[in-house]
Amino acid sequence: MKAIVVESYGPPEAAHMAEWPEPVAGVGEVRVDVHAMGVNFPDVLTVAGRYQNLPGLPFVPGKEAAGRVVSVGPGVRQWRPGDRVMVQLECGAFSESVTVAAEHCFAMPPGLPMFQAAALGLTYQTAWFALFDRARLRPGETVLVTGASGGVGSAAVQLAKAAGCRVLGAVSSDEKAAFVRALGADGVVDTRRGNLRESIRDQVREHNHGEGADVVIESVGGEVFGGCLRALAWSGRLIIVGFAGGEIPVVKANYPLIKHISISGLHWSDYRDRFPERMRDAQAEIFRFWRNGRLVPPVTRVYPLADAALALAAIADRRALGKLVLESACGRAERERAEIALPDPAEGVS
Repeated sequence: MKAIVVESYGPPEAAHMAEWPEPVAGVGEVRVDVHAMGVNFPDVLTVAGRYQNLPGLPFVPGKEAAGRVVSVGPGVRQWRPGDRVMVQLECGAFSESVTVAAEHCFAMPPGLPMFQAAALGLTYQTAWFALFDRARLRPGETVLVTGASGGVGSAAVQLAKAAGCRVLGAVSSDEKAAFVRALGADGVVDTRRGNLRESIRDQVREHNHGEGADVVIESVGGEVFGGCLRALAWSGRLIIVGFAGGEIPVVKANYPLIKHISISGLHWSDYRDRFPERMRDAQAEIFRFWRNGRLVPPVTRVYPLADAALALAAIADRRALGKLVLESACGRAERERAEIALPDPAEGVS
């Protein structure tokens, strides 16, 4: 079968199409023929050899996919061939077929296109646990989301709005600002301004009646992180979900004490591996929001599987808006038979 293979760590172009052995479902596993795959920033880090959990070489990257079950291994009773599932795994999704633990499969709602299902997993689960588990978000609170036009950021904007909160999105261009407003953000914080330690706080207060943010979902790091700390309201909560800007900040311990704030982190795969039942519950709620029309994953471009390196490069260069997805040949064939349209490719990469 065809898969995207990495034989040596490096830039996005290190991920290339090649032949790969077909998988066989083992005990407690299912085999899924993959139709669509979500592309995420951790995939860029994994290909580069800079992620915290690295597979041995060679490997197939990719942490989420949507497709159809084709076979089940011994001991699997909840799935059967033909079931439409979204799946989560540590790596291996960028292929025509994959095996995955049965407990890491999620039944797709009827009518949900494969390319959208592949976009409703990792980023939405990360945003969900950041908002509702780590931050204990309550309706009516104000949420500041950094990197708001990206995968986790756009998911956090939508989920916080669906929860009845006021949402401010921090972005670095006019195009990204327009994109975030279209997702439902109540205001935009411009990170191009100088002295971010002061300007982020000032902009948040301008948009929030002179008050700070109750919750910050922070994925950039560096000077943006420092500005977000100062932008928190009394008893605010800042949740660290990444450092897309590259610089890992340092916090002085007296600052949370003086401002009566909390800072916590979130590692998505820990929920998958330690608390699969909580991940199932979260995904059920995310799918319920989709069924009720309260969110639509902002898939802005779908690439053929062979063009995985282009999608990875768009994310690495911070040109991607919303969510990028890969599509296999069988996924394309089924989508075209169903006459399901894709988003305009021109809208996905700046």
